[in-house]
Amino acid sequence: MKKVLVVDDEKLIVKGIKFSLVQEDMEVDCAYDGQEALDKAKENKYDIILLDVMLPKLTGFEVCQAIREFSNVPIIMLTAKGDDMDKILGLDYGADDYMTKPFNILELKARIKAITRRSMSHDPISEQPKKVEARGLEIDCESRRVHIHGKEVNLTAKEFDLLELLVFHPNKVYSREDLLNTVWGYDYPGDARTVDVHIRRLREKIEVNPGVPDYVHTKWGVGYYFQS
Repeated sequence: MKKVLVVDDEKLIVKGIKFSLVQEDMEVDCAYDGQEALDKAKENKYDIILLDVMLPKLTGFEVCQAIREFSNVPIIMLTAKGDDMDKILGLDYGADDYMTKPFNILELKARIKAITRRSMSHDPISEQPKKVEARGLEIDCESRRVHIHGKEVNLTAKEFDLLELLVFHPNKVYSREDLLNTVWGYDYPGDARTVDVHIRRLREKIEVNPGVPDYVHTKWGVGYYFQS
């Protein structure tokens, strides 16, 4: 049974989401402000968190950023704003996805299933070694930990999945659509721009100079690849 934390200060929205997810045999906790959400995220282990942006006490962005200091749990940001910058900002703070309110509950459930299914599959590449090292970059697939020259870097679930896929297929160029389908799943209804944000955030964590990357490169007009 998947365990979900739903965070929104509008109790009717929380009630509706909870009712729908419970019908899918999910266990649902609720929080109505940012501090309560952060406290519950520290005290419990969730499979996914649905996090509204506009919250009392702490904003959703602040909560997301704080959670990323101790957990890689998948986070979907819920925002009433349709501006692309707000959506991208949510991803920059460590969210895995976003949805603009009002949203279709069926689409929300589809995204939850796509994200949790991929996040729970810790061995997406068959018969791969458990650990790999490439020019100071070390990946442990069992613990899902990454070190750069001996220093651990904290990646989100999707950042790790992207890096893992690229590293195990060195020099193979993946289009944004390929990465979206492989990492997020073919039934994922999101936007391919999500890939660009995650690649940029991944580079900021593993590259000495993200503007001149040593590991994850861009093949202009085609996609991304890991240079062996």
